[in-house]
Amino acid sequence: MPVRIFFLWLLLLPLPSGLMAQNQQVAPLNPAAPPLPAMPPALPPDSARRVAALRPAPPTRPVRPVVLQVVAEAADRPILRPYRYRTTLPDSLAALREVRTLVLALQNDAYLTASADELRWRHDTLRVQVYVGEKFRWARLRNGNLGDGLLTRAGYREKLFRQQPFQPQEWARLQENILHEAENQGYPFATIGLDSVVLRGADVEGRVVLHRGPAVTFDSLQVVGKTKTRARFLTKYLQIEPNQPFSQQRIREAARRLRQLPYLHLKAEPEVRFARGRARVYFLLEDRTANQFDAIVGVLPTPNPGLGQKRIQITGDVTINLRNLSGGGKGLGVQWRKLDASSQLLDAQYVHPAFFGTPLELDGSFNLLKQNDQFLTARPRLQLAYPLPSAGRLAFFVEWRNSRLIDSTLKRATVLPENIDSRFTAYGLDYAWNTLDDPYFPRRGMLASGQASVGTKRISKNPDLNEALYEGLTLRSTQVSLGVRVERYYRVGRSGVLLTRLRGEALVNQRLFLNDLFRLGGLATLRGFNELNFYASQYAVGTAEFRQFTGSDAYLFLFVDQAYLRRNLPADPLPHDTPTGLGAGLSFRTGAGQFQFVYALGRTQQQKFALNSGKIHFGITSRF
Repeated sequence: MPVRIFFLWLLLLPLPSGLMAQNQQVAPLNPAAPPLPAMPPALPPDSARRVAALRPAPPTRPVRPVVLQVVAEAADRPILRPYRYRTTLPDSLAALREVRTLVLALQNDAYLTASADELRWRHDTLRVQVYVGEKFRWARLRNGNLGDGLLTRAGYREKLFRQQPFQPQEWARLQENILHEAENQGYPFATIGLDSVVLRGADVEGRVVLHRGPAVTFDSLQVVGKTKTRARFLTKYLQIEPNQPFSQQRIREAARRLRQLPYLHLKAEPEVRFARGRARVYFLLEDRTANQFDAIVGVLPTPNPGLGQKRIQITGDVTINLRNLSGGGKGLGVQWRKLDASSQLLDAQYVHPAFFGTPLELDGSFNLLKQNDQFLTARPRLQLAYPLPSAGRLAFFVEWRNSRLIDSTLKRATVLPENIDSRFTAYGLDYAWNTLDDPYFPRRGMLASGQASVGTKRISKNPDLNEALYEGLTLRSTQVSLGVRVERYYRVGRSGVLLTRLRGEALVNQRLFLNDLFRLGGLATLRGFNELNFYASQYAVGTAEFRQFTGSDAYLFLFVDQAYLRRNLPADPLPHDTPTGLGAGLSFRTGAGQFQFVYALGRTQQQKFALNSGKIHFGITSRF
């Protein structure tokens, strides 16, 4: 049958035009052969096309599916019964692939000698004789020359390889894990095998042996490309130190961490060159325009404007970020925001990676909030972070918070005001995990972070308030703060991205005041509302946003933000709320920078969706 198929294939194969012409020229004529009938005269081209169009098309042969029949010995039929395979295939090639898939499935289930012994074609039916054979199993797999620690890290457990089915996938997975452990401990050329193999019937016994090969250590890190980033900084930041054992995992982790830096572009995968037991790593890098200057203007309607008040409020947001100072990865940022006519917010941050030549990153920040003529809150924070394998980072921080009342009407107060003078010192842990493919315009990946802190809150007595108002109030108490944020990016089609995000915080204390609470609302947290419009002791905000990219850095987007807010304040007329924000916007690059326009509507328990209460935000982010 294969021979017949081969000759049929040769007959159907068209000959090259040159070969056909040559055959026509050298074919001899037989004078005894009867003369050929005269050929009719050729028609003009137009007439030939009209005749061809009138001529009926030749009938096409219908495509018939192939029926697959699998037969086996009586003892093998119960074994084959659980395996699912298609009995009707579109063509003969698909039928052969289905047979191969069935045999591989049997071999992966420890039937190592399974095979398709005989294939017979009859018209459109393929009849296959399948041999299953015995089910092999491990009698015992012993440790040859590997350390117990290496085998344990590779996932070896003796009970998994004693009187258990011999599954090639499990054995291949164990070999792969052992080789990964070896290449991360300075032996990138290690090989592994099975030695002293004994076969008793269907029982397999042997020992696993690792040939480590030459030991390799890191030599140096080389930076190639147009970048001001210093190799000394990258050596500490990526933890690729000279004379350390070679680690392939560290190379992969270095590439991931470089892709997350906003001021560097990794143009190719890292290249490793080995010579005389040393490994030199080359990184092809290029600087990004990452220094940032933002100027965003907000146009917000004034709710319930009074006499002499304007119906529209103009808010602002100015941000300056300087990154990779002096090529050492340091960063400095300042942000000022005008929330309304008399409220302002100032944020400042300094980042120092590879602190004192260690992998640690020192981060200092300062936050200052002036809320109308009511209170002034300052919040400095100092953080020390350590990068972890597998895209993680763990940080320890200490935070101080000092809130002071500036209300000029305190002397006339007859009850304790809703804001209070207080000081709070907290110690906590922060964990972050980042697998985003781009720091500015991610298309896929996940970002997750969580933090927890505990500290002592002290209430100070304001000299302008009657001291009797503090009676029964605990002036010293323990306060706990929790926070979480998870966001995921999914590709939708060729140029669509779906963003889903959940973030929330909780503040736990026996007596909370208004200036203790979290603030949210506005472009960065809950769109469709004024900046920092809401106070909450616990909140959760879920976001769904679809972005349709029209270029590498230009997209249109639709979004919806749904929040749940709770305020644990005494005698609060609105202890909880469920605000919703939805809207649309666009973002694209101009000659002056990245332009963004957002229009959003908001709804609360006391406010419905209304076009006259919509919020418009627009601005330009300039990078240099």
